[in-house]
Amino acid sequence: MIRHLIVALVIGVTLSACTMAPEPQACRCEPTVIPGTIPSVSSPNVLPPSSTSNPRAEEVEKLFRYLSTQVKKQWGDEDYVEAGKHRYVKYLDGYSTRAHIDFEQGKIYVATISQYQAVEKLQKAIVQTLLMPADPQHAELFSDKQAVLKGKPFLLGQVLDHDNKPIEWEWRANRYADYLIEHRLQSKPMKKGKAHYVEIAMVQNHLEQREYQYAHLVREAAARYGISEDLIYAVIKTESSFNPYAVSHAGAYGLMQVIPKTAGADVFNLVKGQSGIPTKEYLFDPANNIDTGAAYFYILKNRYLKEVKNETSKHFSMISAYNGGTGGLLSTFDNDRKRAMNELNSLSAKQVYDALTTQHPKDEARRYLQKVLYFQKGFNEGQI
Repeated sequence: MIRHLIVALVIGVTLSACTMAPEPQACRCEPTVIPGTIPSVSSPNVLPPSSTSNPRAEEVEKLFRYLSTQVKKQWGDEDYVEAGKHRYVKYLDGYSTRAHIDFEQGKIYVATISQYQAVEKLQKAIVQTLLMPADPQHAELFSDKQAVLKGKPFLLGQVLDHDNKPIEWEWRANRYADYLIEHRLQSKPMKKGKAHYVEIAMVQNHLEQREYQYAHLVREAAARYGISEDLIYAVIKTESSFNPYAVSHAGAYGLMQVIPKTAGADVFNLVKGQSGIPTKEYLFDPANNIDTGAAYFYILKNRYLKEVKNETSKHFSMISAYNGGTGGLLSTFDNDRKRAMNELNSLSAKQVYDALTTQHPKDEARRYLQKVLYFQKGFNEGQI
């Protein structure tokens, strides 16, 4: 089985090789070359670039700059924190109050530097955070607007109150917020005043709980596109730590960090048979995001990388191309697509792995393949 060969090849990969890389630009692929709904048309022999101009990334970059300007007026440069792939950050009250969820460390920090009604603002922010909706389609990550608290809370079960109870209703969230402020309120001096904050520990298995939320979506997408479930799980864990609010400066959204203008456009045009690109609201929806990410793997497997003969080599190539683009993948072997494909096919799977993790033009892509395979091995062994 392919996955058994993969496990054998990554046994020697150390944990240090799997440290988290800074903000990989997932799904950065070349623009669609041949329109149509069947992604099995031969790719051209001219090697596509490994990256392209991305207007959507420029749009997101403007939003990050706007957020940075507003927040730093309140918090200063040193205490600026922004949303990312593995963290949720939301500002409120004229950007003077902040909720920060670190999904890798399993910690939640809610703080305010407001000197007016600080306790009241902190209490409201705690409730907002505990009850943030599981559906992030209308996330207001770049403004200080309050979220509409409706539907199942995203953190349900991932945080327990002081009575060891899950927090689903507003009355319980308010009660726990009062407890935190009374018993765990801390403060520290800042360059721009004084911050009051509370720290909340998530339950030990918070990552698994988020994974379980999307198990049915992963299962359905894997069956729909013929992609292994463990690969989808490993990519989501690598890309976002199962954070559906994930966003990056590259303009990638959601669990599988899909970029609308590139991978999103390919999926719409080649798989869905529709024009245009997905919106950020579309990609923030977990079902749409997982479907789009899995569909892009289908395109990689059956279109861009269909000429790769060895199935294990193709698996490695798909993972590498998901992060660094097909162009970046092939340029590891040669700048001409045809010669690159011939070289790739002349190598063993182990040699392909070694090349992609040591010679890929981007360090980030080298680490990305290592991490995804490491996590995939863990999912195969039942260790999330």
